[in-house]
Amino acid sequence: QVQLIESGGGLVQAGGSLRLSCAGSGGTFSRYTMSWFRQAPGKEREFVAGVTWAAGSTTYADSVKGRFTISRDNTKNTVYLQMNSLKPEDTAVYYCAARPQSRISTIEASYDYWGQGTQVTVSS
Repeated sequence: QVQLIESGGGLVQAGGSLRLSCAGSGGTFSRYTMSWFRQAPGKEREFVAGVTWAAGSTTYADSVKGRFTISRDNTKNTVYLQMNSLKPEDTAVYYCAARPQSRISTIEASYDYWGQGTQVTVSS
């Protein structure tokens, strides 16, 4: 059973940066494609970014391209989301998710394991 724990959320002003971390345990971390999703109040959970297990490929939502960077360190069983030039519309609970397949999916139901989420609030 894979367990995921996110950290790094907080309150930041528009234009600022945050780095989220997601630490995995209980499985062979390097064999999971990892992604970040987010859910804003009153909205459905949406895909943000994903990285394949060997970090050979990444995918981003159009809304974060050029501002967010996903990366992973399999030696530390951790995936990161560097968020720059934050906007108020980035305010949400951010979740990391894992799937034991080689391809990134933007579909929430494609992921088997989820963290508990970390709140990111961007003030204007």
